[in-house]
Amino acid sequence: MTPSSPPPAGRAARLRLRHSLQVAERGADLLDRQLHLLRSELDRRREAEARAGATWETRVHEARTWLRRGLLLGGESALRTASLVSTADVTVEWRDALGVRHPGGVSVCAGTRAAADPAPGNTALVHARRAYCAAVTAAAEYGAAAAASRLVEAQMRRTRVRVRALRRLRIPRLQQDLAAVERALEQAEHEDAVRWRRAADGSGSGHGR
Repeated sequence: MTPSSPPPAGRAARLRLRHSLQVAERGADLLDRQLHLLRSELDRRREAEARAGATWETRVHEARTWLRRGLLLGGESALRTASLVSTADVTVEWRDALGVRHPGGVSVCAGTRAAADPAPGNTALVHARRAYCAAVTAAAEYGAAAAASRLVEAQMRRTRVRVRALRRLRIPRLQQDLAAVERALEQAEHEDAVRWRRAADGSGSGHGR
C-alpha cells in the first residue's frame, strides 16, 4: 500500500471535509436502504423461481407420462408422426426494478403442425404434444425467474460491497482527516490567542512606563 497523503489544513479544508463526510454518510444510508429493498426483492424472486421450477418439473412429468402411454399404444412408429412439430419461439420481456434490468415475463409461441402432416397415431400422443408444449412454456418461465434471481442477487452483492467501502474505508478516513484538521485549527487558534495575550501584555506594560 502506498502511504496516504496528510489531510489538508485550514478552515476551507474543514468545510470541504465536513461536506464530503456528510455526502458519504448520506450515500451509505441510501445504499443501506437499497440493500434492504434488494434483500426483500431477492426473497420474492427466489420464491417465484422455486414455484416456477416446481411447475416445470410437474409439466415435464405429465408430458413424459402421456408420451409413455402413447408409445405403449402405438409404438415408436407413432412417435415419429407425432414429433412433426416446428420449433417454439420464446420472447422475453425485460423490466427494471431497483436499478436491476431483469426478465419480467416470457411469452411462448408453440410450434404448429402443417395441415399436410399426418395426425398422431393415438389420443395419448395428442395429449403428450400438448403437455410438452406446456412444459416448454414452464421451462421458459422458470429460466426467466432464475435469471431474475441471479441478476438481483448480483446487484445486491455489488451494493453490499459499496456500503462496506463507505462504512469501513471512506467514512473512517474522512473522520480521521477531519479530526486532524480540527486539531490543527485548535492548535493554531490556541497559538494565536497566546500571541495576542503576549502582545496585549507587552502593550500594557509599555503604556505603564
